[in-house]
Amino acid sequence: MKENVAIIGLGLIGGSLGLALKRNANLHVIGFDRSYQTADEAYRRGIIDTIAPSAEAACRNADVIIFATPVNTTVRLLQEAETWKLKENVIISDTGSTKKPIMDAAANLIEKGIIVIGGHPMAGSHKSGVSAALGHLFENAYYVLTPSHTADEEQIQRMRHLLLPTKGKIVVLDAIEHDRMTAIVSHFPHIVASSLVGRLEDQHEHQPFVKQLAAGGFRDITRIASADPVMWRDITLQNQEELLTQIDGWMEKMTEVRQMIASNDENHIYEFFADAKKFRDTLPLTSKGAVQGALYTPFDLHIDIPDTPGIISEITKILADERISLTSIRIVETRTDVYGILVISFQTAEDRKHAQKALEKATDYSMHII
Repeated sequence: MKENVAIIGLGLIGGSLGLALKRNANLHVIGFDRSYQTADEAYRRGIIDTIAPSAEAACRNADVIIFATPVNTTVRLLQEAETWKLKENVIISDTGSTKKPIMDAAANLIEKGIIVIGGHPMAGSHKSGVSAALGHLFENAYYVLTPSHTADEEQIQRMRHLLLPTKGKIVVLDAIEHDRMTAIVSHFPHIVASSLVGRLEDQHEHQPFVKQLAAGGFRDITRIASADPVMWRDITLQNQEELLTQIDGWMEKMTEVRQMIASNDENHIYEFFADAKKFRDTLPLTSKGAVQGALYTPFDLHIDIPDTPGIISEITKILADERISLTSIRIVETRTDVYGILVISFQTAEDRKHAQKALEKATDYSMHII
């Protein structure tokens, strides 16, 4: 007998999750999205087996329910679900990027004996919507589970087994611990990146050429500031306490840095950069393929190429002949702190590795990967 899985919300994450779970022939995936057009596309693409007329109807006979909706929507749906008729042994999960608000919203359901195991697949894409859904989106990405205190090991293992087709790296964390760590490595960096862009904008009026100089390394380190402002508004509101802690710590650190620069102590300044480099170089990059962390990161090739007509089309033809998909391509004009004039981004580390081999075999260009 097939197990019924309900996915509420069929955008990039919900759609990709459906595609991954459909690798298990013993699962029947029921989907609901407030946009019938989205639900219909998900059905036509084979992401779901059945379109439900409402979220409640989708969940009625589900063995596992996954809310793949924005956190605020998930909170509302969890509150509504208190009145829904659900199967006795149902497990409720989600895909939200902050866990404490969701686990708090599920408190009444947990008191009623319903098992809630929060979830956060740490993967993303430069695209959105069901049309961008990919069955391999979660491969080698961390998929965090935050079980309620009532969930036992057997139920957690049941959820792990369900998610095996995603090929994600499944880890179990406390909800508060999750939010603290994602604040450090994801949420706070978005605020810093946006602040750096704001600082540039403040000075742009009086120094307009500074915008052209920012086309190199500055553009790369602030890439995440281009993320959806609605989503990041909500994340900031949801993880306010942890973010304030990070900002306080950052301000203390910046005070130390200012004092260091004011002291003009060359040894101290050297140690500041050397210590940062040493620790940064220890950060994991690969483990049986690419490990995707809390931030979505495209996999880039930086390529030194001669400034000759047709050179970019030659490179893209090599990639096309190898059937390698790229997500973006751009020319870097300011190169004081990056390696190459051409930056090509790929969806996965495997695509980047394949592209590097193909280009090195076909050309004499110098390759540098950051």
